[in-house]
This record gives sequence, structure tokens and C-alpha cells, in this order.
Amino acid sequence: MLPFSQNSHYKLRFLVLVLWVSHLVDSKSGFELDESLTYLWPLPSEFTSGNQTLTVDPTLSFSALGKGGNSKILIEGFERYKKIIFKHVSGISLFDKSRGIRSVYDISELRFIVNSDSEELQLGVDESYTLFVAKKDGKSIVGEATIEANTVYGALRGLETFSQLCAFDYETKSVQIYKAPWYIKDKPRFAFRGLMLDTSRHYLPIDVIKQIIESMSYAKLNVLHWHIIDEESFPLEVPSYPKLWNAAYTKWERYTIEDASEIVSFAKMRGIHIMAEVDVPGHAESWGAGYPDLWPSSTCREPLDVSKSFTFDLISGILSEMRKIFPFELFHLGGDEVHTDCWTSTPHIKQWLNDRNMTAKDAYQYFVLKAQEIAISKNWTPVNWEETFNSFPSKLNPRTIVHNWLGPGVCPKAVAKGFRCIFSNQGAWYLDHLDVPWNEVYSAEPLEGINNVSEQNLVLGGEVCMWGETADTSDVQQTIWPRAAAAAERLWSKREAVSARNITLTILPRLHYFRCLLNRRGVQAAPVTNKYARQPPIGAGSCYEQ
Repeated sequence: MLPFSQNSHYKLRFLVLVLWVSHLVDSKSGFELDESLTYLWPLPSEFTSGNQTLTVDPTLSFSALGKGGNSKILIEGFERYKKIIFKHVSGISLFDKSRGIRSVYDISELRFIVNSDSEELQLGVDESYTLFVAKKDGKSIVGEATIEANTVYGALRGLETFSQLCAFDYETKSVQIYKAPWYIKDKPRFAFRGLMLDTSRHYLPIDVIKQIIESMSYAKLNVLHWHIIDEESFPLEVPSYPKLWNAAYTKWERYTIEDASEIVSFAKMRGIHIMAEVDVPGHAESWGAGYPDLWPSSTCREPLDVSKSFTFDLISGILSEMRKIFPFELFHLGGDEVHTDCWTSTPHIKQWLNDRNMTAKDAYQYFVLKAQEIAISKNWTPVNWEETFNSFPSKLNPRTIVHNWLGPGVCPKAVAKGFRCIFSNQGAWYLDHLDVPWNEVYSAEPLEGINNVSEQNLVLGGEVCMWGETADTSDVQQTIWPRAAAAAERLWSKREAVSARNITLTILPRLHYFRCLLNRRGVQAAPVTNKYARQPPIGAGSCYEQ
């Protein structure tokens, strides 16, 4: 018989072991999907589902009809998604006939019907699609999955939805589609569904930008607003003014024109626009590193010198170079946070203002309108931050798109005056505000306060903004996701569908699921319910409950 102390020691160890095993059993069996919810993100406009489970052939074949069926965009998209869907499958049947499991797959072909052969990607391009997934009746053993769309970009959106229907089953080691048959008829609520990326405060390598664009396509976001340059750095090559990128942080943190073109091409293959921004006249101190004449003086460096024709010649040169790269019809001219003290305190600019009987506010208006004229002359539609509208709404070019950011209530005022508007209320949709929880991002409504239908139609949509002061390659994806997905569903899905009373019960489980989908696809999306965005998990647990 063991001494008392040693016996007690073994009893205690046994008790701890029992409790530990009990904990493991409980923790592993505690999470179940709510079958009443639909785990597609963003939620489609219209859909019906059933109660069948279908198997998908790992050698899934592609077929296409219609004028756009042979599009390179579509064919490459299919191959891209096939790798995602069958990540765990070798491409040959792993079914064991001796166990009585079917060796014939329910879905062996994905058929596309694309009605237009146009690949032009401009604002408002038709992104609607229908998706039908069902087991064929009768004698045929070939299952049916069909995506029909008017454009190749609608077909891409349908392909993303199809990929989310497909789930890998670890028991049979096969890809399955649950709750079939599916009939989905889908289209976006807003034409402009954006993410702003700031590469001035921190340089982001080309591959990182591509990863972000790829992840945007998973949430059906369709505009990357590229805030390329700012007062801190000027990383972009401008061949006609080669000293501008002297203001890059280092000679290795730069974008060549070929880099920029590659990003535009990469994005187009995923149905994503690139809207470039050149912010003037403020936020431009970096320009003077290569061309000091752009500064009001060597000690007072912004806004850009409004008195010199060289300033506007250079802006025109930049925009001419960028027009060769960026085909999207919208171009962002900034215009925010313009502090005019350097204009009124620098003798030659002060004299220029006096000669024209202009105040500093007049000069701000003059600069913005002249920049707009330059952009319009190059067949661009100007986008400006809301300060321009707040300061001189009656003077803005009527084609101007007002970009809200300071707070709510600006889009209602802008559309009431006939301007189009983009919603980015910083209180909800600035991703660098780490204390804004997912539910506040989700609940922000671009049409709040706008009841007139014709005025509602002037709201193009919205974008979440990833300002880069505290975000670089090490943490940018965790800061973007999953909160950007909350805005993405708000911008894509019907307003009625995203206005549920208890979003903790109806939306949160679906957002958890989508966050885990992003993780499975290699996107470093942070836990959904952290007190501060991009924080790591606070302890052990399932992805689906964090």
C-alpha cells in the first residue's frame, strides 16, 4: 500500500485528468451551426434552398454559352476558384466503393451563360447573376450547376457565391453542397462598394496590395480607392516629373508605372476598379522634396503654392501620366484638411491674393476648381472630400462626387443639391479607429436621412477607409478584416435583410463563419468580437466563436 501522501498525490492527478478530459469533450462538442441561418456573405438578394446534400466532382469541368463564355477573365476565374474549392482534394475520386459510398458525383460540371462579350469595367457595370444548383432528375448522372449573368463580372460574383456553397467534408474527404437545391437571384444594392488603402503613411509591397484585392473579391467589394501619395511620402513614379518620387521613404519603397498597371490589371480580372487619389492642395508637402518651388516657402510647405502656374502644370502632368494607367472614370482629388496659413503668411502669395482681391478661402476654392477642370479635361469625373462641398457647394462642378467622412448628415445635404455622394462616415467606417466594433460598422446606413427615391439614387454607395499611420504589412489585413465585411454586406444586400432587430443572433454567427472562411483562404482576418480590432485571441477556442 502506498504511503498516504503519495496515494493522495495520484488521486489528485487522476481527478485533474478526468476534469481535463471532460473539458475537452465539452469544448469540442459545444459549437454547432444554426441551421436556420444562411452562411453566404454577403447575403444574396433572393434565394431558396432545400434539404439535400450533393457531392461535387473534384475534376469539376467548365462549360460556357453566350457571347462572353470564352472570356479570359471568366476562364481564369474558374481555375482560381477551383483551387479554393478543392484545396483538400487531390483531383481524383477518393470514394470507397466497398463502403457503399456513391462513386458518381452529383455535380460534375459548372455551366456559365454570359450574355455580353464586353469586358469594359466602369461604374455601374452589371454585376447581377443567377445561380442554380440541383441534382438532375431522370436517367442523367450529370449534376447541374449553372451561373447566368449579363456580364463576365456578374459571373465572377456568382462564382464567389458558388464557392461559398461548397464545403469540404473531412469524413468522406469530399466537397459537398448542403441544403440543395439552391436557386439564387442576386444583384448589388449599390454600384460603389469600396475599400480605401493608404500607401503613403506606410509603403505596402505589390504582393500585399494584390492579397488585399483578392480578399476584397471574397466579400464582393468592387472599388479599391488607392490613396497612393500624401504629405509623408510620394512613392509613385511620374516619368514626366521624375523627381517626385524622391519623396519615397527609401529607393526600395516605390511603385513604378508598370507596378501600378499590374495592380489595375490584377484587379480587373476580379471585377474590381482602382480609383486613384492625388490629394490637393493640402496633404502634399512631400511633392516639394523633388520640386521645392511647389512649397509656399522652404519653412512653410503646404498647401501647394496656389500662385504659380508651375503648380498646375505639374498637376496636369501627373494626371496625364495617371490617365494612361487608371481607366476607371472616377478620380479622387482630395481637397480635405486645407490649412491656408502658409498662403497668408508667405509674402509672394499674400501679394498674389491682394492683387486679385482674394481671401485664403477664395484661393482654396480657386485651387480645387482648377484641379477639377484639369481632371475633367482628361475625361475624369472628380471626387472630392466633403470639405469642398461644405465650403463652396454652389461653385463645385455639377459632376463632382462628394465623399463624406467627417460625420453623418453630409450625403443628405449633397444629394439634395443634386450631387452624387459616397458614404464613409469616420465614426463607423474608418478602419484605423480600432475601438469601433463590428456591429457599429454593420449598422451604418448610407441612405440614413434620405427618403426621396431620386435622391437615394444619387448615393453611389460607400467605402471603408484603411488609413495607414498604424497599419503596414504586419497588421493591415487584420485591421481590414473582418470589419470591412460588415460594410460589404451593408453595401451589397437588401436593406431589409441587413436591418434585422437582433443582429447578434442573425448576423454575428454568419460573420464568424465568413471570418473563418477568410482564414481558410489565407487572409489574416482578426477575431470578430475583440474589444479592439486586430487584437489576437484572448485564449484558446474555435475560430467560429471568436
